[in-house]
Amino acid sequence: MQSLNITPTVGLIACCECGVAIEPNPANMCSGCLRSRVDITEGIQRSCTIYMCKFCDRYFVPPSAWMRAELESKELLSICLKKLKPMLTKVRLTDACFVWTEAHSKRIKVKITIQKEVFTNTILQQAVVVEFTVHSQLCDDCRRAEAKDFWRACVQVRQRAEFKKTLFYLEQLLLKHSAHKDCTGVKPVPTGIDFFFAKQQEARKFVDFLMTVLPCKYHYAQELVSHDTKNNTYDYKHTFCVEIVPICRDNIVCLPKKQAQQYGNMSQIVLCLRVSNVITLIDPNNLQLVDVQATNFWREPFDSLCGPKQLTEFYVLDVEPVENLQRSAGHGYVSKKHELADVWLVRSDQVGMSDAQSLSARTHLGHLLSPGDLVMAFDMKNCNVNNATFDAMNIDNVPDAIIVRKVFDRSRRTAKRQWKLKRLVVDGNIVGNETASVADEFQGFMEDIEEDALMREKINIYKDSEKAPNVETDDDDAHPEAPSLAEMLDDLKFDDEEMKEAESADEEPME
Repeated sequence: MQSLNITPTVGLIACCECGVAIEPNPANMCSGCLRSRVDITEGIQRSCTIYMCKFCDRYFVPPSAWMRAELESKELLSICLKKLKPMLTKVRLTDACFVWTEAHSKRIKVKITIQKEVFTNTILQQAVVVEFTVHSQLCDDCRRAEAKDFWRACVQVRQRAEFKKTLFYLEQLLLKHSAHKDCTGVKPVPTGIDFFFAKQQEARKFVDFLMTVLPCKYHYAQELVSHDTKNNTYDYKHTFCVEIVPICRDNIVCLPKKQAQQYGNMSQIVLCLRVSNVITLIDPNNLQLVDVQATNFWREPFDSLCGPKQLTEFYVLDVEPVENLQRSAGHGYVSKKHELADVWLVRSDQVGMSDAQSLSARTHLGHLLSPGDLVMAFDMKNCNVNNATFDAMNIDNVPDAIIVRKVFDRSRRTAKRQWKLKRLVVDGNIVGNETASVADEFQGFMEDIEEDALMREKINIYKDSEKAPNVETDDDDAHPEAPSLAEMLDDLKFDDEEMKEAESADEEPME
């Protein structure tokens, strides 16, 4: 006998609402009638509100967090779904996606797909679009920043020096690396600058930046503001006092004898060539260079004999280059950019007098000097210096004078300068109390930038579009290492002429 394959068939019934033939189900209704009678999205709001900080573009995540999220990103989707989470406790979320809206409309639409068991073994799936309205609200950090006077940590930068050249150099480094972007306030003081921060971590990061770009050290202190005994929480204000070495460019330094021997048998009286992340000293007698690290300086500190205010103007009578100098054994690195020369000087106010006292000096500026030039030098023979190390020196080892720099015509030099530096501006004011003396010091700092190519490598200099290109060929007042056009950056100005024309057209009265 042959076996018969009998396929069972399911009988159809009529929908109790519309009479359409359907397969039997516990509801005895078709899917269309089931959707019309049962709404599983009944408890879900069609509109909600989320908050965004208008300054930092972060969204509020209850109860107290703020999260940064881009439009139509998974982070923003999670923020929106957390807002709907209390409404989705009785349904099952299966899918969620964004519905496109204009970026400036302050509206975010999210389409969610949910499922719910309405009858026994009967699961209904529906989709609903929820519209979120974005409202502006300041976050805690931005609110404190807008308060102006609020700060959690303070970094006090101090330098016990007469001139502010090192602080000007620090200002240019901050502008180049944007290290001050987290500051809530900047306050200049007579001996330095105070930087205020909303978080201790930001202040510590700023201190780490200072320690890498300048030879300095810091001290840390904290002040108790409030104390909650129930929660055992403390609120402190933190202060970092950063002390920069009291040595500036063009300072004459007297080294202890033992320290001078450690630096390669240098002379005890040396000249500070530059202050960057190290203190660079040069010996005018043999062109030896040494870089003093910050740790070595604070371990064995030394003082400067004189600063730029104690220098005297001298007239150069004669210059004799020094060739084939025999250096002592164990000498250090020798500068290749400078040339030794013996120079005979006389005070510029005694030129032509019969009783004028002439001085001799060995200098590292032999490549710049010629008879008839003016130089700024320190008269060691007739000086009155209060320094124990200098008093202990043998009088035979003290030179008559130390030449610091050559004198150029500042007015002509400024007129030929085709570049400029940006300044640190806070609340519309230049940081540093721009008085006449400070402006004069800043001009001296710009002259130092012209004369030192290594310092220019670490900062940004910009083309000065307000000055016409220099066509003169007489460069007697220009330094040999003056900035070239390739070293200058274009100063970007975001001035949209079409936008200005459109704004002026809108302001015209209509007839």
